[in-house]
Amino acid sequence: KSNIAVGRIVLTPHRGRAAGFVDIPLDTRHPAALAGLACIITATPGTTWAKYDSSTSIITIHVLDLADCDDLVNAIRYRYQPRLREIFE
Repeated sequence: KSNIAVGRIVLTPHRGRAAGFVDIPLDTRHPAALAGLACIITATPGTTWAKYDSSTSIITIHVLDLADCDDLVNAIRYRYQPRLREIFE
């Protein structure tokens, strides 16, 4: 299902949404928590971990179908990150 959804996004002409890069500041610097978060982000169809700046603890991700940047940032910062911190820190 997810491959079909990504295929539709790629093959469908302009739908009012666009791909884009999003910078997300993180509170964690724990390598295992970051690795877990990278797996979660990359496993989401159409989403890829692009960069991590260790000096500022900011990740950059690429989203194929970016609807709402704030929702995405909040989901990562307040849904995934706290659970990973609880496990690894």
